[in-house]
Amino acid sequence: MQTIKLLSKDLEQLGELTEYVSLMFTRSWHEVGDFQLVIHREANLANEIQKDCLIALNKNKVAIVKHREIQLDQNGKATENWLFRGWTLKGLMDQRITVPPTNLAYDNKSGNAETVMKHYIDKHFVNPVDPKRKMPNLVIAPNQNRGRYVNWQSRFKIVAEELTEISLASDIGWDITLDTKNNQFVFEVFEGMDRSVNQNERSNVYFSPEFGNVKTQSFTDSDINKRNVGYVGGQGEGVEREIIELGDAEGFERYETFIDARDIEDSSQLPERGQQKLNEMKNEMFFESQIMSPNGVEPFVYEKDYFLGDIVTIMNREWGFIVDRRIAEITEIYEAGGFRLDAVFGQSRPTLIEKLKRKFNELDNVLKQ
Repeated sequence: MQTIKLLSKDLEQLGELTEYVSLMFTRSWHEVGDFQLVIHREANLANEIQKDCLIALNKNKVAIVKHREIQLDQNGKATENWLFRGWTLKGLMDQRITVPPTNLAYDNKSGNAETVMKHYIDKHFVNPVDPKRKMPNLVIAPNQNRGRYVNWQSRFKIVAEELTEISLASDIGWDITLDTKNNQFVFEVFEGMDRSVNQNERSNVYFSPEFGNVKTQSFTDSDINKRNVGYVGGQGEGVEREIIELGDAEGFERYETFIDARDIEDSSQLPERGQQKLNEMKNEMFFESQIMSPNGVEPFVYEKDYFLGDIVTIMNREWGFIVDRRIAEITEIYEAGGFRLDAVFGQSRPTLIEKLKRKFNELDNVLKQ
């Protein structure tokens, strides 16, 4: 079993956990990620695990306890186990919203994606105008100006959700790691490596049942929510309202939608807002796989040959596809029976809650003018 370090929210070392039933630790390239820990209530340090404690596998895999309950069995009766759930450290970004500067309607920032992301962290966590909003022990790694250009405006949005949207728009990842030497949480962004078979700068990494390193595999290719042409509505009313059209698909391949962007004051920003929304409604194609080691020998070793955020090649000749996809999500599962690694390649499967949030965000843009 993987040793778990237990820390207080002030980064005080409380001990190490080795006697637990199971641990599921999910890391996401674009989103926050979460964990679930099951431990016998009489196990060592079980009583020390309180809300806001940190559990750490290493400096890059740290989570915050936000939920504790006595686990129930299949009959609904209480067991001897505690169930703990929470976020990865990225969940800290869920605790602030983007409050616009005084006398401005929006918190605007343009530039490369890394600069824009770190702007929102600085203004709402590290150096906020209101000192009560400051997040203790949080620092920002030096800016390397990575990612494509984005022009962003935000108004009373949850920072974690804004970072996710910027990440999806720019394809760079973000994370918060633990610096135990300086007792700090470090916000950083990342660019994944291309390890697919269509490049020759570094070793190729591929996953396929034919090569014996995938135990189970599922594939989803859906156009149910697809929209590729947008009519974006800006300021004004009726025939005076500014409308622009994005996308040039034709005939049977054309899927239209209306995008309400009346909150945009600068009409030059309408194309970017429209494209952001169209990106949320594009074809959904993702693969979910359980990664395994054939005959106990791994052809590609996790966190040596490939990492979260890398682009790898997915193959399944029986299904007729060979594609390159980013590793968007990885779940590490530790149980008494052994270790398992589940991965999502391409897009993460959108949950109902995520779809509802997108709809509410569109309404918020109107209500928060």
